Amino acid sequence: MLTLSGAAGADRDRAVLVAVSAAKRGDLVLLPTESVYALATDPFSRRGVLAIREAKHQAENSPLPLMVPTAMTVSGIATGVTPLVQALMEAFWPGPLTLLLPPQPSLAWDLPSGLPVTVRMPLHPLTLAILDRTGPLVVTAANVPGLPAPVSIDAALEQLGECAAVAIDVGELEADALPSTVVDVTGGIPHVLRHGALSVTLLREVVPEITE
Repeated sequence: MLTLSGAAGADRDRAVLVAVSAAKRGDLVLLPTESVYALATDPFSRRGVLAIREAKHQAENSPLPLMVPTAMTVSGIATGVTPLVQALMEAFWPGPLTLLLPPQPSLAWDLPSGLPVTVRMPLHPLTLAILDRTGPLVVTAANVPGLPAPVSIDAALEQLGECAAVAIDVGELEADALPSTVVDVTGGIPHVLRHGALSVTLLREVVPEITE
């Protein structure tokens, strides 16, 4: 397993290139989000998705979140991108907002059919640089079930380091950062499923009809 620095400059550029290559091969990559270190891979790689499931002890029919590089990417992987959904993405992406959307039925990926797509655009610049080159990635916090999600690369490596081909170290993340707010937009009216970094009051400034 290769550990690289994600600091600005040549080290960061190399880290991005190596991580992109690994993800496209279906390998697992340890990378930062704005709050925790996470495992990521290509959602269209059966080997990669299986490796993430095995690392997290997840069943095949359990959903896996996706990260995207831009809001425009969402229409390629999900349906139901209404003006309300677009307003939420424009207001809060990149950032701690996760949306549940109906999936595009024609996609040939190894994610459960019949379940919503869970998608967000992260705020971390290094991860966005990787996503710009890979397109959507499956992502899940790099913790053993039952243990805290890691905010340092050492904690991530201690828990799930043996599962990853590449790890990118950007230093310690903000330890008390709240998780993303999760909003279900599969129906006509957006509904908050998990309270997090974005308050309902803030969301209602953009979409007044949102429920909780």
